[in-house]
Amino acid sequence: MENKAELVFMPAPGMGHIASMVEFAKRLHDQDQRFSITFLLIRLSHSPSYNFYVESLAASDTRFRYVHLPPPPPPPPPPPPEQLVLTSPEKYLSDFLGSYKSHARDAIVNHVLSSSPATTRLAGLVVDFFCTPMIDIANEFTAPTYLFFTSGAAFLGLKLQLPFRHSLIGTEFTVSDPNSVTHFPSYANPVPTSVLPAFLFNKHGGYTCVLNHARRLRETKGIIVNTFEELESCAVKSLLDSPESPPVYAVGPLLDLAGKVRSGSDRDVIVKWLDEQPPSSVVFLCFGSLGYFRPPQLAEIAAALERSGHRFLWSIRRPPPQGGFEMPTDCGGDYEGLLPEGFLKRTENRGMVCGWAPQTTVLGHAAVGGFVSHCGWNSILESLWVGVPIVTWPMYAEQQMNAFEMVVDLNLAVELRLDYRNELGGSGGRVELVAAEEIERAVRCVMDGENLVRKRVREMREKSREAVVEGGSSFGSLKRLVDDMLGNH
Repeated sequence: MENKAELVFMPAPGMGHIASMVEFAKRLHDQDQRFSITFLLIRLSHSPSYNFYVESLAASDTRFRYVHLPPPPPPPPPPPPEQLVLTSPEKYLSDFLGSYKSHARDAIVNHVLSSSPATTRLAGLVVDFFCTPMIDIANEFTAPTYLFFTSGAAFLGLKLQLPFRHSLIGTEFTVSDPNSVTHFPSYANPVPTSVLPAFLFNKHGGYTCVLNHARRLRETKGIIVNTFEELESCAVKSLLDSPESPPVYAVGPLLDLAGKVRSGSDRDVIVKWLDEQPPSSVVFLCFGSLGYFRPPQLAEIAAALERSGHRFLWSIRRPPPQGGFEMPTDCGGDYEGLLPEGFLKRTENRGMVCGWAPQTTVLGHAAVGGFVSHCGWNSILESLWVGVPIVTWPMYAEQQMNAFEMVVDLNLAVELRLDYRNELGGSGGRVELVAAEEIERAVRCVMDGENLVRKRVREMREKSREAVVEGGSSFGSLKRLVDDMLGNH
């Protein structure tokens, strides 16, 4: 009987983190069925939609085992969790995940090792960037750790540079001149200070916590990145040549093409409307589960769409109350107090507004010709997979860096803004108002059928599909990773 290789996956709780990790597990299992994979999952008290998705995983794919970790005891004050989310979301997430360390160890002992047959060995842990404390658990079991990086290779290169930079400078970045630049080997062009992620400047633990995670990357046996060489050739080469980096495996694009589980009625109404539109005629606006605008900005977007004359599908999240920490919520068809009076009536023949949209399905529809996006990495990969060009409107996390890379380094997106930030993105409560004229100009540009960006995106569409089939760069990278994992004794 052939030996099984047990892998334990520890994703960070978040749609963008877990969805791509699940797709990676599927790809790994398809490559070699000797892998037995267990996911350690964390529920979120403030996100019913995420919890529903997590609960649905076991029903949708029986090849893997899903273990839900019990919540740890509440941390002592101060600061209260909500305050820490606002001052340093990275530290909040890091502390939150670190509190599950003992539960993760118990789950591996009780649900993986004790229930596995004698012919199964622990081949390794696959952990998210914010789960590097789990390296200690892997070491206890003399198993290697592989890091799964949910963003692109260029941004991975930035994080790998942090320990070296800190050894020279000894402190977080400073905003002395927003027009100043920093050189990172993984980016083809110098990076303006204005697009650097907020955690680099964070004095409340955000910078230190990311630095500490970055320091531990060298302890891993390899880093798995959701990208492909043809997309980020400069970044991937810099990582492969870097003495700071463990082996890097570019195995993407890893996409959940089936989309998130959701009741069918919303999806059906949207798809029916798209079916009635001409090919490549609709601009789709969607900003992720945490992307939202307040009424003044919504009014500017509405004016831009109305004046552009283009058909549109616009997904709107209701913003949370100002001052506290709550997630944006689904509008559920109620846009009272959000949109300008009469807008829906005036545009009813060429536009549709929705609270939730099946993004993967929409982007793949023949009617969609452009995508105004927050530039989350998964959204970028989805748009490239279907050949739909993006207008960049980043919000938070590393999205400004993604937008910069897509526009400046790769010429694969239309620039609206590279440095926009909402409240979650370190705006300091001063969110800039983007004028209707700018938005209209970007929409007209992306919907221009002769746009050079559109041509380049269509070429990248073919390269993304070639990468994952036999003979492709990501297929080969995955095979090397499988050989390494199965060689772990």
